[in-house]
Amino acid sequence: MRRNRRSDAQRNRERILRAATVELTRRADVPLSAIAKKAGVGQGTFYRHFPHREALVLEVYRYEMRQVAEAAHELLENRPPERALREWMDRLAAFAMTKAGLADAIRLVTSAPGGPAKPGPTPVMDAAGTLLEACEAAGAVRPGVSPDDFFLAIAGLWQIDPHEDWEPRAGRLLDLVMDGLRAGAPGR
Repeated sequence: MRRNRRSDAQRNRERILRAATVELTRRADVPLSAIAKKAGVGQGTFYRHFPHREALVLEVYRYEMRQVAEAAHELLENRPPERALREWMDRLAAFAMTKAGLADAIRLVTSAPGGPAKPGPTPVMDAAGTLLEACEAAGAVRPGVSPDDFFLAIAGLWQIDPHEDWEPRAGRLLDLVMDGLRAGAPGR
């Protein structure tokens, strides 16, 4: 019986996180009651998992970061490293563009006096490092590119307006970054 309660609680938590991701992406100040309703859980269940807005918003951010990071490992299992990196860059761009509202929600909760600090992008940085190492080992990218270098190179993504037709522009930018990463690669 206890195991069923734990699995029910985990399913409820996942439903809340999925609903919150959608709703916070649409509107940073969405009422928590609307998220609970979309998730199909009662207020008590909602607040047991997330006692306040800050806890929910920061957990949604961590949840989304884990999804992007896990995609890197899945791609490496099924594709050559260079292709895995390029496809992961597209997923990262899609995350950045479609989650603009979530970024607003994070800014709202972390900018309040005494509010929590914004969590760092560690899982995504680690995923980039894993992809870059695999590409370097395969001779597909120049040696010595760090995750910090990589994120500086793709920083232009965050300058693209997510409300416009962002995909072609992001694709061109990421192709340029890939060309730069390939330049000087031993396998070229």
